Amino acid sequence: MRDGIAGRELMAKATRRRRIEPVFDATPGESRGDTLRASESDRVVPSRKRKAKAAKPAQKRKKAGRPARRKSRGFSFLGLIRGAVYWGLVLALWGGIAGAGVVAWYGARMPAATTWSIPDRPPNVKILSNSGDLIANRGMTGGEAVGLHEMSPHIPQAVIAIEDRRFYSHFGVDPIGLARAMAENVMAGRISQGGSTLTQQLAKNLFLKPDRTIERKVQEVLLAIWLEQKHTKAQILEMYLNRVYFGSGAYGVEAASRRYFNKSASQVTLSEAALLAGLLKAPSRLSPARDPQAAEARAQVVLGAMRDQGMIGDSELAAAMSAPATRAAAYWTGSEHYVADKVMEELPAIIGEVKDDVVVETTVDLTLQKFAEDSIRNLIREQGEAHAVSQGALVSIDASGAVRALVGGYDYANSQFDRASEAKRQPGSAFKPFVYMAAVENGLTPFSVRNDAPVRFGKWQPKNYKDKYYGPITISEALARSLNSVAAQLAMEVGPKAVVEVAHRLGIESDLNANASIALGTSEVTPLELTAAYVLFANGGYRPEVHFIQRVTTEAGDVLFDRQLKSLPRVASDEVVGMMNHMMADTVKYGSARKADFGWPAAGKTGTTQESRDAWFVGYTANLVTGVWFGNDSNAPTKASGSSLPVEAWRAFMEKAHQGIPVFPLPGEWDPNSRTPQPQIAVGDGAAPPIVPSSGSAPVPPAGVGESSGKKSLLDILLGN
Repeated sequence: MRDGIAGRELMAKATRRRRIEPVFDATPGESRGDTLRASESDRVVPSRKRKAKAAKPAQKRKKAGRPARRKSRGFSFLGLIRGAVYWGLVLALWGGIAGAGVVAWYGARMPAATTWSIPDRPPNVKILSNSGDLIANRGMTGGEAVGLHEMSPHIPQAVIAIEDRRFYSHFGVDPIGLARAMAENVMAGRISQGGSTLTQQLAKNLFLKPDRTIERKVQEVLLAIWLEQKHTKAQILEMYLNRVYFGSGAYGVEAASRRYFNKSASQVTLSEAALLAGLLKAPSRLSPARDPQAAEARAQVVLGAMRDQGMIGDSELAAAMSAPATRAAAYWTGSEHYVADKVMEELPAIIGEVKDDVVVETTVDLTLQKFAEDSIRNLIREQGEAHAVSQGALVSIDASGAVRALVGGYDYANSQFDRASEAKRQPGSAFKPFVYMAAVENGLTPFSVRNDAPVRFGKWQPKNYKDKYYGPITISEALARSLNSVAAQLAMEVGPKAVVEVAHRLGIESDLNANASIALGTSEVTPLELTAAYVLFANGGYRPEVHFIQRVTTEAGDVLFDRQLKSLPRVASDEVVGMMNHMMADTVKYGSARKADFGWPAAGKTGTTQESRDAWFVGYTANLVTGVWFGNDSNAPTKASGSSLPVEAWRAFMEKAHQGIPVFPLPGEWDPNSRTPQPQIAVGDGAAPPIVPSSGSAPVPPAGVGESSGKKSLLDILLGN
């Protein structure tokens, strides 16, 4: 037993002394006694041969019905997520690097930030009436700048609600809004939302062109961030609201409020504010001047956004939703805009180029302007079709030359052409006072007689209306009855050049043809200059400087221009004025303008051109000189005459314009009761010899007409005499 134990100890010792090496190339199933062997499963990376051979037992096990080990699906999905996250981070990193490069590149193309500054807003011209009421705003913006505190609080709320709900929290760029807009665009398959903040929109309007390029977008973002650093949110919002386009030529909330609602931005209601805010998406397409229904539908979207954000309550929402759709004219409406256009035409000659906001005080009385507009529009609306008349114009000027009212057409919204100051038309018999004044200055008096009969001057043979002739007649009655034969005789007696000289001396500026037919008003003039030429009959013989602008100041009140009353040049003697007023007063008393009589001492002259293409009446009191014209832009014949529509419109206007005003007689020192025999003047071929009437044969107006009453005239008061 001991020997067995000893033998085993010896073998153990021998084994410890011998080195045993692992064998890796033995085939499966081989036995090497106690030799150590690494199996295939012990290998980290099996050899190709081992891998191929190892597949066979697995297949055998599968065939034997043993379930094969499957890879976990969860493991594959997690791997996909990990890969996506990894590559997403990689792409984001490279995208950020590329984006930074693009920003750096386009930013380097911009001027240095130290040189950036807010460009001045285009200057506005605020045009006021003689009583300080607003007539219109003119300039590129069409409206003056107003502070946030000066506009309705509904306006900024509505704009923020629909355009930039996180305006007060973002730094100039809204990543959340941008992401939302991108998602909406992807879902819609088109660009339906922009994602720009109000600050970005302001930056684009102030500094950039509307190009849709990456460069412009990058610069817009940089400028927006700069604006947020340099200005408060209130300042940015105020600048935006005063510069953004609201459609139909209106820039800024004040211009838009005047354009669409005819009121100041301070008076805008909730529903109106929603409409203005809704226009910002597509100003031209959604303008209520173009599509009131589309504008209203968009306004309701704005109201809903305001309710969702807690800016208004349910009751306010319901009231605003029930407001009727706003309908605006296709253009600014109101005859006062003819005045505004005329002011803008004359302003540069007075103060030069307009570089800053200015306030222009005009001579126009808005009350009279409304009376004038109504007198033209009402007659065309009621009688225009019957008289085949589509247009009219009216000018009213006081004794100092200040224009108190000007209507350039039936409807400014449909036609901005100013027929009062730009349209040249034949004045017809309304030109005859210049012929008669030349004759009076040549020695005739209202009682001078000419034979009203058919006459011929060369190939020209003027005819009276309906070929009616009166025989021997005073020139006063001839003028009152607008007899062409007598007017032609007088023009030829004094000479056409003398008539032209008188007309130009009194204020006609258009070129006049010095021929025989000038007696019948065949040379074209504008209603404004013809009316202005009659002013000397109302003020006693002084030629006025016709003007619209009285004073111009800056917004701060600095005076740039102030018209001073000054002595006017006398262009006719007091006696000549007296005789002319006596003759033209007969036109109102019993002549072609007798329907114009409204109780004041008045005078004037009607005019009707061939085929009634132009119908005129220019009449006056010591207070106002008013000229009226009716016709068609196409120069088509009408069925009107000077004694019809023009006289009716004149009386409708003048009667209202003189309410509550002290009566003044017409000026002129001439006694109609003193009749001295007048020299005989030869008449044209075919005319009967002139006849001097015996005492009492001529119509004599009531004593006192045209005489001085001892009172001061309106012009004396205006000039301080």
